[in-house]
Amino acid sequence: MSEEVLAALLGAVLAGLGGLLVPALVRRVPEPPPEPEPGEPDEKDEKDEKDEKDAGATSPEPPKLPYAEIAARPGLGVRGALASAVAGGLLGAATGLDWPLVWLLPLTPVAVALSVIDWHTRLLPRVVVVPATAAAAVAVAVVGLATGERSALVGALLGMVGLRSFFWLLWVVRSAGMGFGDVRLAALVGLVLGWEGVGVLLLGVWVGFASFGVPGAALAVVRRDRALMKKSFPYGPFMLGGALVGLVWGTALAGRLLG
Repeated sequence: MSEEVLAALLGAVLAGLGGLLVPALVRRVPEPPPEPEPGEPDEKDEKDEKDEKDAGATSPEPPKLPYAEIAARPGLGVRGALASAVAGGLLGAATGLDWPLVWLLPLTPVAVALSVIDWHTRLLPRVVVVPATAAAAVAVAVVGLATGERSALVGALLGMVGLRSFFWLLWVVRSAGMGFGDVRLAALVGLVLGWEGVGVLLLGVWVGFASFGVPGAALAVVRRDRALMKKSFPYGPFMLGGALVGLVWGTALAGRLLG
């Protein structure tokens, strides 16, 4: 059995087992504080409100689904396991039995859970994103220093800071189309993509942006309604999907594009 096949099987099994815990992770996320009733004083300033939202909207959003209700959806554990297993298998096949699997496989079911949450609530909870980013940063630092992969470590840290700063600027310029949850998630995405190199980072980010524009454009074409292009969609799943594409195919595609 080749190393790539073994790594793919290992990635699929470990990530798939973690994916079974997606409902439990979603269920344990604390609910955000309730919105103030009309006429009541709002204790949060404008920036704090942006900080709680993953994606702004130009029209009123329906009430947020409780996390417990999302976690109780039939088959979520099976779907989470399947999605995690597929992603883990692809990552294992692309990476081989190499150190990046130390952080990529544990992050895979977390990414699936965040995608589920963001899709249903337009929120990327701080209590999930920040600890996951911190844990991944520690793992990257330990591996980079222990194995002498200093250039990869520097690339990961620069990717984390650089991509977060870029998304922060986007949030400042046009917060109505992006929430601060995306900014936080960008740090994690930049960290794991930056380890693989600048080409992988740029490709993963580009795929996220490109795929994000598809739903609104498709709906607008099918229904012949331009207003649908302004419809709010959660960006987190597309950002994470772009990161997966970058990690799995980024090195080969970036090499071809750069000649």
